[in-house]
Amino acid sequence: MNMNKATIAASFYAAISISFWGISFVSTKAVVDTIEPYTLLALRFAIGALFLLAVLVIKRYPLTLPLRYIPHVIVLSVLGVFIHQVIQATALLSIDASAAGWMISFSPVFTVILSMLFLHEKMTWLRSAGMLIAIIGVLMVTSARSGQSPGFEVNFGYILMVLSTLNWAVYSVLLKRLRVPLPSLIVTFYMSLLGCLLSIPFLLRNRGWENMDFLTNTEWAHILFLGIFVSGVGYWYWAKALEVMEASRVSMFLYLEPLVTFIAAVLLLHEKILFISILGGIIIILGVIMVNGQLVSVIRRVIWARK
Repeated sequence: MNMNKATIAASFYAAISISFWGISFVSTKAVVDTIEPYTLLALRFAIGALFLLAVLVIKRYPLTLPLRYIPHVIVLSVLGVFIHQVIQATALLSIDASAAGWMISFSPVFTVILSMLFLHEKMTWLRSAGMLIAIIGVLMVTSARSGQSPGFEVNFGYILMVLSTLNWAVYSVLLKRLRVPLPSLIVTFYMSLLGCLLSIPFLLRNRGWENMDFLTNTEWAHILFLGIFVSGVGYWYWAKALEVMEASRVSMFLYLEPLVTFIAAVLLLHEKILFISILGGIIIILGVIMVNGQLVSVIRRVIWARK
């Protein structure tokens, strides 16, 4: 496969991953009203781990995990899988999926702040302006409440989504510092497995299995989608894209995630289209692009596409 075809394939993998991750907010929102978050996460991680194990067996990957890297995988699993998904699932109990999708795009701002503090990256005027713009966008999204007039009333779900973006930023920085020299498919499998094991005690405490009988076929389909396509294929394809393309180029696809979430929320959950929420989401993405120093690159790509 030549470089051009490899790049096209990598772009396809990245786009598929982002599509699955964008829809994940909608699938989670569709289920959390029937079963509590820990039960959902236990099911999701278990299905994802089984799927990834099957892929590893088919591809004949060794399942060994060196002892020296076990603490690394545990830390990444707790932050990037368990805590991250618990916060998001709990937040979706009180906010719309589309709003969650817009707000998760704010995460790179926290990543840049932490990178400046711990990785010694520099602050620029462009980044400062981008942060301010992104914060304004977040305030606009959090002020938009379905069926109500805009106003800045505090909603605990929005606070949790902000914490979710901060948690993901911490995870991203640690991912750079805690390098695990193993195939990403193996690391993803162990992260899903640990996510399931961490969720089980809470499932037992809350007797989460009691509400599983109330799940409809549609809700089971959402759970299977979250386990196989979001936790399994999504992370796998994202890693395949990173094998060919630079991380900065692959990260450009992240800007499509809130758009996918918004479209899926309107089509599947029939959420209302609020202009202030859409505008706030666009402003967040613009601010994040500025923070990442990719504004010029984006403008060039748009100009090139029109030629």
